[in-house]
Parts: sequence; C-alpha cells; structure tokens
Amino acid sequence: MNVVILSTYQQFGGAAVATGRLHRALQKHGVQTTLLVGTSARQERHQPAPDVTFLANNFLAEQTAFGRFVAERLYFLPFERDPSVRFHFSPAVFGTGLNFHPAIQQADVIHLHWTSFGFLSLSGLRSLFDLGKPVVWTLHDQWAFTGGCHYTGGCDHFLTHCHHCPYLKKPGDNDLSARRFDRKQWAYANAPLHLVHPSRWLADQAERSTLLGGFPHQVIHNTLDQQVFTPHATPDTTVPRLLFGSANVTDSRKGFSFFAEALTLLHQQFPDLKPEILVFGKGRSYLFNELPYPIRQLGILTHEDDIVAAYNAATAMVVPSLEDNLPNTIVEALSCGTPVVGFRTGGIPEMIDHQQNGYLAAVGSAQELADGLAFILTHPEPGLLRQQARRSAEGRFSEVHIARQHIELYQSLLSEN
Repeated sequence: MNVVILSTYQQFGGAAVATGRLHRALQKHGVQTTLLVGTSARQERHQPAPDVTFLANNFLAEQTAFGRFVAERLYFLPFERDPSVRFHFSPAVFGTGLNFHPAIQQADVIHLHWTSFGFLSLSGLRSLFDLGKPVVWTLHDQWAFTGGCHYTGGCDHFLTHCHHCPYLKKPGDNDLSARRFDRKQWAYANAPLHLVHPSRWLADQAERSTLLGGFPHQVIHNTLDQQVFTPHATPDTTVPRLLFGSANVTDSRKGFSFFAEALTLLHQQFPDLKPEILVFGKGRSYLFNELPYPIRQLGILTHEDDIVAAYNAATAMVVPSLEDNLPNTIVEALSCGTPVVGFRTGGIPEMIDHQQNGYLAAVGSAQELADGLAFILTHPEPGLLRQQARRSAEGRFSEVHIARQHIELYQSLLSEN
C-alpha cells in the first residue's frame, strides 16, 4: 500500500504538526507513505525532515510557492473586512498542479490534510479527484465545507449556502463566499472522497453541511509519539506553574485575554496562590504587563525535548480557545501527564474529562476559567490528576490505535475501489 500525504507546511501550525506525526506513525506500522509538502523547509525556518518531500526543492520553486501564497492574499485583500481577518479566509484561487508528480502517480491512496495558502486551488483539488484514486481528507478546521473561512465564528450559512459572510467588507447574496461555495460544489462533484475528522464536533458540522453532507465521514483523533511525550519526574509543587501556548499568542481565537482576566480573578479570590505563568509561541500580548503574576516567555519551541520539558514543568495547561478542533497542545499536555483547563467548545470536551484530567469551563467565562485554575492548583491529590491525564491520553491518542484506524480505512477504500 502506497499513500501520499499532502500538507502545505511541514511544521508551521497545528495541522502540519499533526500531519507529520500521523505520517511517522503510519511508517512505524509498515505503511509506505510520502509526505508531500507545498513549501520548503527553509521557508518555514525548520530543519528539513529526512522523510519529507518538499515541492519547493530549489530557489525557483521556492519563489513560485511564495508567489502563490502572495497571490492568494492579494486576491482576498479587496474583500477583507479588516486586517484582523486576513488569514482567516482562503479563496483557493491559486495553487500548483500535482497530477503528474511521481508521488501522486505512484500512490494507491491520496490523503489530503491542510492545503490552503497557495498549495492547492479548487481546480487543483478537482484534478486530483478526477484521477479516480481513493481520496481521504482529514479536516483540521471548517474550511472544506464553508465559502472560505477556516472557522465560522458561529455563522451557520454553510448549512445551506454561504452568503453575507461576516469576514467580508461587503457581505451580500452573491459575495465572495457565495461564489467560492459554488466553486467548491463543482470541485467536489462525484469526488471519490472520504472525510476524516479529529473530533466528533467537526464531524457533526461537516455531516450537516451542504458541501460535504453526502460523503462518508469518520472520526479519528490526532496522534503523537507517547514515548517522547511522556511524564518525567514530578514537577516542583512549591512553585505552581500555569502554561499557555499557541502558534500565535495574539490570535484572538486562542483566548489569551480570557486567561488574563481569569488570572486577575484568581489573584483576587485566592490571594495565597502565587503561580508562575509560562507562555510559548509567536508574539507578545499587550496583556502580559497587566498580569498579577510573574510571567516567563519561552518563545517559539521547535524541539520536542523543549516542548516536553515545558509541559512537565507545568502544574496545568490552559487552553481558553473560543473555537478549536482537537488542539495539539491538549494532546501533548495530557500525554505528559499535565491536566488541562479549557473552554467547553469544539473538540475540547472530547479530550478533557471534567475534574478527572482537567477542568471544563463555559465558553467565554473568565470566572469559570479561574475556578478551573483554582481546582487544579488546590487539588489535594495532584499526582492522581496527572496519572488520570496520562491514562486518558494513552487510551485516545496512541500511535498504535490511530495508525490501525487509518490502515483499516485505507484497506477498505482500496477494496471498494
């Protein structure tokens, strides 16, 4: 069995990280996989992985890939509501052709992941579908079944037909989202497509959508190497630490402002608690200077050893995302035995067992988030919380379990084909 896995990036963003982990898990279990990445390692400022095939493998190809990314952004520029939504909507007008790439030609199964930002256009997707090979598509956000946004922000137009898009400067009946929605209908027509969702929440959304409701769907969680992401020595409980991490700390969807407000409430209501705040990721929030506790910025962590050390140093991971699918940070934290406090949104309730391996707060409630922080920091048996966190991760995200589910899916599709 030969599977080609497609991803815009190798390491940049949670979808790329999850894709690479699946690729390596499948290889460990005897599947011949090729991870075909749309950019180059140099563009991502990461060391190239030896088992990754980069489409942009020379200077000219790098410039071409960057040109497609720029063209996508420039195309959307006249339509965007304001700069804050610039990267939240992808029209998928520009992309590369892959039909004659050796990895595509040799593949028995094509496995799509996150392919926006100039990697695959809707025309490019249609051409892959027209090859007639089984196509698995793991969704990492809502883009595949909307008129262009990656997260809807509560808009439900995708259930019927996108229009009056809140991300656009001039929303209307025939706005950009409506036109790209029509284009997706054309691209998906008669596609040999099977949808995989890391969370039940995302599956429910896609199954109800007009664009993807007629295709088969399956829930398979993300995975990671739990021999690497594993508990180390018990952390120093004399200095409790709360960890927040995101690819972009300033992304409003990741909810740092609610975490900051919750810390203020925690300080007022539990003055004896004196946690240290650890933050990793790109960017610096203006709220850092207003926190009532000392904060240590860890920057962008690229090496797994550093990431694992951060989780093991933390008393709790805090994930106050307002919308999310199946955050890697929670998978990683639980695998390291670190309980997680988060909002009850998206796929997060499928990961956190309330008051067992963490705490679930109502979406947008800084007070409930503070209650969750206090629950972890004052728990009489912190060791039990950590054991339950690790046990829950072993049951849900192990490489053996997730790889087996994918292999069974591939085999069934090839048998049908």
